[in-house]
Amino acid sequence: MSKPEFSACLEWLFAEPSDVFVDRISRAAEAGFSAFEFWLWSNKDIDSMFSVAEEHYIAVAGCVAEPMVPLTDPANHERWLAGLEQSIAVAKRLRVPLLIAQAGDEIQGADRRSQAEALVIALRRAAEMLSGTGVRLGLEPLNTRVDHPGYFLDSTSEAFEVIEKVGRAEVGIVYDLYHSAVMDEPFEETLSGHVDKIVHVHVADHPGRHEPGSGSVDLVRRLRWLLDNHYAGRIGFEFKPMTTDHQALAGMRADFERSLAAV
Repeated sequence: MSKPEFSACLEWLFAEPSDVFVDRISRAAEAGFSAFEFWLWSNKDIDSMFSVAEEHYIAVAGCVAEPMVPLTDPANHERWLAGLEQSIAVAKRLRVPLLIAQAGDEIQGADRRSQAEALVIALRRAAEMLSGTGVRLGLEPLNTRVDHPGYFLDSTSEAFEVIEKVGRAEVGIVYDLYHSAVMDEPFEETLSGHVDKIVHVHVADHPGRHEPGSGSVDLVRRLRWLLDNHYAGRIGFEFKPMTTDHQALAGMRADFERSLAAV
């Protein structure tokens, strides 16, 4: 089993009321994280982010490919691909290896197969743009039962089918254990034979989408299975913490790492 590397999602972790976003970077580094991630780049000071990350020797794990528009509708493709070009430029500036893409909402009344085909076409075109950049794209399935009603891609198995049709190494899956648990997906059955398609993992417990140990999902066992099956990417802590104590978050990361390493 490889040693995992953890990334802190700074949209929720190390946040304080009315703080400057880049201050969260230094807090994450002080807590022992070797990487951080965030959502939108368009509302961030990219130069300041780069400077603070360099100062604290912390890597940027990933951010969202903007704009967030439904890729199930071909009418959105040109706009999204134009935004992807800008997102790639930001990723290269920050040395980000991963851009996260979402399928968008299902188009009511439209055939699901044609929407899936539109998604494949968009991702194939994206792969051409990403070729040679060192940046990969991760398509993220989301749950439709609690957080994202109406979202097109709520099945990890269907997401793997889409990636197989795209057929490009530049595009993979962001696997979120929380979203998968909400959808009651059978863990090993869903992932067996597909771990090589996973480019990033997100962690939160269920119910509540809070820190590991707050819910009923055996996250340690599931992550250990992923690592034993040769997942070598980062593990992103993307949860809504029930504490604002930064030292508690630091201890949580260390405890989680020790738990994964335990035989």
